[in-house]
Amino acid sequence: MRSRDALWIAAAAGATLVQDAPAAPPAARADDAPAPGVPASAVPAGPDAPVDGPGPTRAVIDTRDPALPGALFVGIPGARVDGGSFAADVLAAGAWGVLVRPEHAEAAATAGTGVVLTHEDPAAALGVLARAWRWDLGATVVGITGSVGKTSTKDLLLSVVAPHRTAVATSANLNTEIGLPLTVLAAQEGTEVLILEMAMRGSGQIAELAAIAEPDVGVITNIAPVHVELLGSLQAVADAKAELLHGLKPGGTAVVPADEPLLAGHRPAGVTLVEVRPDDALPDGLRVAGDVSPTVLRNLPAVVAAARAIGIEPAGDVRPEISPMRGQRLHLARDIVVVVDCYNANPMSMTAALDDLAGATDGRRVAVLGDMLELGPDEKRLHAELGAHAKFTGVEVLIAVGPLSRHTGTGFGSGVHWVQDASGAADLLPKLLEPGDTVLLKASRGIGLERVADRLRGQDA
Repeated sequence: MRSRDALWIAAAAGATLVQDAPAAPPAARADDAPAPGVPASAVPAGPDAPVDGPGPTRAVIDTRDPALPGALFVGIPGARVDGGSFAADVLAAGAWGVLVRPEHAEAAATAGTGVVLTHEDPAAALGVLARAWRWDLGATVVGITGSVGKTSTKDLLLSVVAPHRTAVATSANLNTEIGLPLTVLAAQEGTEVLILEMAMRGSGQIAELAAIAEPDVGVITNIAPVHVELLGSLQAVADAKAELLHGLKPGGTAVVPADEPLLAGHRPAGVTLVEVRPDDALPDGLRVAGDVSPTVLRNLPAVVAAARAIGIEPAGDVRPEISPMRGQRLHLARDIVVVVDCYNANPMSMTAALDDLAGATDGRRVAVLGDMLELGPDEKRLHAELGAHAKFTGVEVLIAVGPLSRHTGTGFGSGVHWVQDASGAADLLPKLLEPGDTVLLKASRGIGLERVADRLRGQDA
């Protein structure tokens, strides 16, 4: 947004311009390029370098964000603190301007420099501004949702697209009604493709994100019993995910799992439907380099379909930077390998990870499996079935972590070790390991199994 002045920002956000006194542009910083999700190789240089001008570098919502100097600070009212109360402080710290509720305007103006914009709902204005910038960029937008594999699919697609187009993808967990606009507004002029992950915890939330992004391509990775406790049924989960398909631009492309009956009622008119399967044939010249788990690679057919939908034929070697805790391998002494796949878990992803473990090693298979959360009324049965599948796939040592995982242990049968939490697993696992073991760490995010990986790293140092 560097080339856009305060008047444009105010009009685009539907905000009131109270003070037009932008702070001086900051000196070039390492975090000016790339924007979130952009590999260094994709940052334009020379005449195509980021545009300087009267506007902000991006939008931020955290007073501690290192990108604050030169940025538009959006003061989001929270349950305990209104971010707008820090307006004067962030302007003094070098923010380009602030977008806050009207009651903070006077205090913000006392900083003496910086643009002051007001809106009754700064969070809503952030989304409106992002939508305007999305259209000003003229970029092609790919939206990605699904119960399992959203983030790794986004990572894979970025690696396929980046050699051909200047692309920006969702960074970290910026996949909500706040995070998605921040990703869009961090994109520099000249961005050709936006790859936006879309998360939800309830009905209507994907529709809200799609209204901001207006995707050209929508990818649903799969439908699984995630958030059933919140939405009530698996069909309700599918309906919520399918909001992405109904939010596509006319003439857009929907990439969906083949033979998924829960999506049968979601075939928007004017949208090209592409159905994919995990075992679909891939382009002969496409090779994924690096240590990428087989679970992640199951989404490669969807990535190929999405790339083709925006005019890119995947080819050559790609080296994706898979986000942390999505199947990375930790190599320890004594030929012990730990698969760190503990960002999230549900029956579908747990089963796939155990299947991968079964084919990944000639040594012992060790699984540290924690609770799967928000599964609804079938949670006990689903945990017991998980334990039975672990036994079926040849797991020899099982550590079950958390209260629900007692049922995992029941399904597994004899030989299970149960602990209350991740700390207990971190204490127990090193005592059970033998040379040549391959260990799977997997649980819902709330269990915190990354602490087990951290303990093993520390002991191996």
